[in-house]
Amino acid sequence: MKNIFRKRTHLFLCTLFLCIFLPAILLCSHCFDRALFHKITSAYVQSSLEHDALSLHFVMAYPNLQGIHLKDAALPVYSKEASEASAASRQKFLSVLSFLDSKKLNEEERYTYDLLCDRLALDLEESDFSYYEEPLSPTSGMQSELLLLFAEYPFYTADDVETYLSLLQSVPDYVQGLLSYESEKSAAGLFMEKEDAKKSAQQCREILTKEALSSGTHFLQTTFSSRLASLLQKGLLTAKQQSQYEAQNQSLLSKSVLPAWQLLADGLEQLSDTGRTRGGLSQKPDGRQYYAWLVKESTGSSLSMDQLYLLLQKQFQKTYKEMKQTLTTYQELTGGTPDLAPVNDGFPLSDPTAILEDLQNRMQQDFPALADLTAQTVQCDIQDVDAGLEAYSSPAFYMIPPIDALMQNTIRINRSSTADGIELYTTLAHEGYPGHLYQTVYSSLVCDTQTLPIRKLFSYGGYVEGWAYYTERISYEYAAQVLAEAEGSLGSSYPAALLCTLLAQQ
Repeated sequence: MKNIFRKRTHLFLCTLFLCIFLPAILLCSHCFDRALFHKITSAYVQSSLEHDALSLHFVMAYPNLQGIHLKDAALPVYSKEASEASAASRQKFLSVLSFLDSKKLNEEERYTYDLLCDRLALDLEESDFSYYEEPLSPTSGMQSELLLLFAEYPFYTADDVETYLSLLQSVPDYVQGLLSYESEKSAAGLFMEKEDAKKSAQQCREILTKEALSSGTHFLQTTFSSRLASLLQKGLLTAKQQSQYEAQNQSLLSKSVLPAWQLLADGLEQLSDTGRTRGGLSQKPDGRQYYAWLVKESTGSSLSMDQLYLLLQKQFQKTYKEMKQTLTTYQELTGGTPDLAPVNDGFPLSDPTAILEDLQNRMQQDFPALADLTAQTVQCDIQDVDAGLEAYSSPAFYMIPPIDALMQNTIRINRSSTADGIELYTTLAHEGYPGHLYQTVYSSLVCDTQTLPIRKLFSYGGYVEGWAYYTERISYEYAAQVLAEAEGSLGSSYPAALLCTLLAQQ
């Protein structure tokens, strides 16, 4: 009887352990892994942004509330030692992540875990190509991109103005770092081609001039004044502070930024004859391997270059056939040749705000509404690019908002390269609804970047631009609806509406 009692007691205790204590232990284990994962990602965000005040401000409007504190309000300065230390830090993060059991994370955390591991591995691969990156490309180099970011740097408080002025003060050190990197590239035989160096140097001299600063018409002066005026209007700045900041900005632009850009131009010209290869990456020692890395980093695809080539070839052939069919169909129905010019001239909508409103209404038939995810109103500051930036800007661009100011969006239109009419309509579909703006807000609300801010550091150009292009094609169908409604029927706008419909079906 005693043995039977002992067995039953033992069985009862085992059952109690399995039913109560084991789940609690497993739950604690799951909680441990999840808590540790959040600590790792927070540490990664902190280490990535604490020395980069510019990037931090575009990721978080109020970083202190997120527990992120700047070490100093300055631009990150390149050095070989800092680059090697950064690579070592990434390796440590990857090693720590390997100890986690990702199966114990929830679905959203597990997806972020995979993205982070992939991102760290890609970054470490890049360290094999130390001098292949070109920060001063004549097409999209920092000689223009940095000034554009300064022009779009949002002021939420007076403290932001102080940080901005500190960033301007750090420009000379930043430029010295760029020149050090370019000198090392030159020594490694990987400096850019002479023509590219000349073009980049010319941009340095043209985008910021003494004459423009003297006249007070440079975009870094006009946009600064506009942002200060907005703070003053909100009561976040006094008139005296505004005047003081204006004077500081003028002084820093003249005494720090302008000389630095002149030095950068001189340095590029001095190095311009040191490039040893011509013909692009394919002619550099590891150029093909670096190109493959760029494709993987930009697209997020794990397909090989041969696989991607065959995929693109197949898609090009399919698109070509569709374009021929579109032309044939249009000619059969209208007896004419497609021409978008009349559509641009007679398109019913021309005001950018009205276009965005129209796109929001029409997209409801195809896409989930943002109102289903948030009760907040999504705002969009849509303006033309400053005339001084037109030569260096895309036809239009969307500025991704900080994770804690998600509803404050920005779109800029370059009027020198974007015509009114159908072109403006489809461009705003690409940048706004249902393109970049909608994609950014919707995906941020769904994946909750407030909880996992590290997701804000991931960027996959192929995915982002692929979505925007996809929605841009759909917007031709919306444009056809606009044209048809403007006439009450297809009427005289029939060829234009038909063309838009056919383009949407490609």
